[in-house]
Amino acid sequence: MAQAEALATQGPSPQREITDGFCFFKGAIMPLADANVNISTHALNYGTGCFEGIRAYWNAEQEQLYIVKGLEHFKRLLQSSRILKIKSAYTAEELLDWTVRTLKENGYRENVYIRPLAFKAAQVVKVTLTGLRDEIAIFTVPMGDYVKTEGLRAVVSNWTRVADNIIPSRAKVTGAYINPALANDAATADGYDEAIMLSTDGQVSEASSANLFVVRDGTLVTTPITADILEGITRRAVLQLADQFAIPYEIRPIDRTELYIADEMFLAGTGAQIASITSVDRRAVGDGELGPVTQRLQGLYNRAVRGQEERYLDWLTPVYT
Repeated sequence: MAQAEALATQGPSPQREITDGFCFFKGAIMPLADANVNISTHALNYGTGCFEGIRAYWNAEQEQLYIVKGLEHFKRLLQSSRILKIKSAYTAEELLDWTVRTLKENGYRENVYIRPLAFKAAQVVKVTLTGLRDEIAIFTVPMGDYVKTEGLRAVVSNWTRVADNIIPSRAKVTGAYINPALANDAATADGYDEAIMLSTDGQVSEASSANLFVVRDGTLVTTPITADILEGITRRAVLQLADQFAIPYEIRPIDRTELYIADEMFLAGTGAQIASITSVDRRAVGDGELGPVTQRLQGLYNRAVRGQEERYLDWLTPVYT
């Protein structure tokens, strides 16, 4: 219980290695400790893999664990795989079924993070994508908040967001994540919680590992998919919630200086969930507190992913029957 509470308040620790439980690997559920790859594996040497991040939320009252938008995530994994020429032996529906079975095997009664991974598994030295053996794996880990969900301090990074014509932005490519890792590490070293990245044209792209929203004069604004962002599943969910609340929204480019005059700002992503940013480059966002639009969206989202909003039950896949 103490460990679960620590995860919920502090997020995952980079010092805590994942060693326990069961995973899906090589077509079967097995102990995570037995799911290993060789150091000559292509994906380890060249970053030739793609992944997803999926959450499952525990509803104690219903004694149910809900996977959030699992099918959408696996469809995006297969799209990423197609870009990298990774062949999947499984459909999105089959991968979701293996995830349910893996979660059941682990017997979780807490919030969980799910990591599917598709990668070039061949043990060769060759810079290519063609003619290599592929593999898919899924592992899971208990997880509370990835970042705190209120009062985040952000900085505009001097690391530029990698362009789609350099490394595909809409694919969650493993090797590409050195780009946000550099940005986030620099931000935290300077005392910030998150980095906001600009694209090569100098306009706002997204945060280091989440999509970005601002609120101006009651209108929700987020960057378009052509701004070198990941086509976020939580981003789409936020726009769906905005429709529910009749909150107007725009999908358009955002200038850097708009960050300094926004009334509200928040992250949206599977890991980040909906997390409010209250300062950028040491300038307060609005009045420096959680804003009303963010608060409404955050509250509805938190209820929806836990099976407490009937209209959004189609987002969810129950694990225990």
